[in-house]
Amino acid sequence: MRRLLVFLATVFLTSGTLAFAGEPMPSGRELSGATAGSDLPDMGSPAETVLSKSDEFRLGAMVAKEIRDQNGLIEDPEVSEYINDIGKRLASQSDMGGEYFHYFVIKDTSINAFAVTGGYVFINAGLVLATSNESELAGVMAHETAHITQHHIARMLADQSHQSLTTAAALIGAILLGALAGGGQATAGAIVAAQGMAVQHQINFTRDNEWEADRVGIGYLAAAGFDPYGMGAMFETMSKHAGLTATYIPAMLIDHPMDSDREAEQQARAAQFPPRTGKDSLSYDLIRERVRVLTATGDTDMALEYAQKIAHGGDDLGNEYGRALALMNGNQAAVWEAVGILQRLVRENEQLTVLYATLGQAQAKAGHLSDALATFKRAETLFPRNVPVTVRYAETLMAANRNAEAHTMLLDLFNMVPPTPDQIRLTALAASAAGDPGDAYFYMGEYQIANGDLQLAIQQIQLALAAPALTTIQRQRYRARLDEVREFLASTRKPRLTDAGGGGRIH
Repeated sequence: MRRLLVFLATVFLTSGTLAFAGEPMPSGRELSGATAGSDLPDMGSPAETVLSKSDEFRLGAMVAKEIRDQNGLIEDPEVSEYINDIGKRLASQSDMGGEYFHYFVIKDTSINAFAVTGGYVFINAGLVLATSNESELAGVMAHETAHITQHHIARMLADQSHQSLTTAAALIGAILLGALAGGGQATAGAIVAAQGMAVQHQINFTRDNEWEADRVGIGYLAAAGFDPYGMGAMFETMSKHAGLTATYIPAMLIDHPMDSDREAEQQARAAQFPPRTGKDSLSYDLIRERVRVLTATGDTDMALEYAQKIAHGGDDLGNEYGRALALMNGNQAAVWEAVGILQRLVRENEQLTVLYATLGQAQAKAGHLSDALATFKRAETLFPRNVPVTVRYAETLMAANRNAEAHTMLLDLFNMVPPTPDQIRLTALAASAAGDPGDAYFYMGEYQIANGDLQLAIQQIQLALAAPALTTIQRQRYRARLDEVREFLASTRKPRLTDAGGGGRIH
């Protein structure tokens, strides 16, 4: 992970001009009729003097792409759906609304989280595992969401409005390197190297941001129906870890330093809201254990660990589900044991979609595709267009050589629910397996758009247009998308932020 962090910083420090004035980094949904060929709307913030909304999005998407390219993200439909449901529930309390935001879990067991521009929030797997309830997880996510709604990185750039575009990009690289790799003095040193500015001023500005993110984030937390004390409880938990183990300080405490004044402020802010009346969702326990199994190193017998927890009084839904997941990584006998556990859990918790998706996967892994397809058909009826259920259903249909059905199902989902890059790629693979080269190339183009490579996307869409036996509707759709991508590329080459050279002002 450390190599990834250094690589990320290098990208920002060496290609900052490209990030702002060259290649855009939009997702498939961002590159829509509303954005193509024109500047995105203003955000109503003084930060716009430095970064437009389009610039902020491209910068955030660039970080996501680099982490994805390094296989640093947990790209799991169940985890992604849950973490984005929580995040968008929080973000919808802001003026920006939930649709602007994207939440990811990183394959890193250290306790940390960070936000970058453009609505991108990253939560380490270690932080998910360190939480003891859903409100603690939501509390950290609310804090990071507030960093974005308050435009903290852009505001820091605006605070130094005399800097050139190249220097601005270097400063962002320094900030993100600190956020990712531990902050503190490393961040201050990087800022000095990039800017030559007063270090203390930057540190104070960052501390102000932290307090503001606390205040605003706790408001989101309470308004979204979570326990407003969840944020403070999580930071307190991390502080106790640091106090008990002198050699271990959670990375997030370095990035987000705590003191008694800040703790008191968090408590006072939370006390302004009425007591919470709702409860944590049962999905929290399932997803936390799913993350635990997905990030296990392989040198531990996870199934045995869960069995021991259950034997010592931990016979709860999370541990039962975790044990079933761990057993699915074993031999056929273990997989069948997992099927039995999951069938029981589904009977006892018929409202939890993740249980159906996992049961179907286990049945397919056990070699009983007909049972798996029956499970998915029932789940699809109960929870139409649920992303994890539909994706797992389509995967199983493809395993059963029913590729055309999988393709149709994924197209329906694609057109109704904002897709993830992994989902888009699966749609392309299903099209190819179903003998539809036009759609296969087209959706690989959409996958490249989601990853920010618009030039490669253009090549893929051109190949789609050259495919044989296209319908009139396909040809019209491909041509319209190709024009849209080209128009968007042309619009981003219009200078909005200029580098006057060697210290010129950013306009």
